[in-house]
Amino acid sequence: MRWLLLLGTLFSLALCFTRHSSGAMGLWLLLGLIGLLATGLAFAQARISAGARDESLSEYELQQWRTGKSPPPDDRLASKR
Repeated sequence: MRWLLLLGTLFSLALCFTRHSSGAMGLWLLLGLIGLLATGLAFAQARISAGARDESLSEYELQQWRTGKSPPPDDRLASKR
């Protein structure tokens, strides 16, 4: 989806600079600026979700939280130390 947003943004900016009437140029420029914002947010969201871990806990982790014990340390955190 983010690649389609990027193509649409580039297309609208190209149309902006090839129009001769100010109304059409303004419309395509506005769509291009909105597309730039949406494309930037889409790429940022993809980058963030690539490094995020799952939001769900396993049954073992849930049981550990219910009994008051802390769950075992995450392997990814141990490898960074």
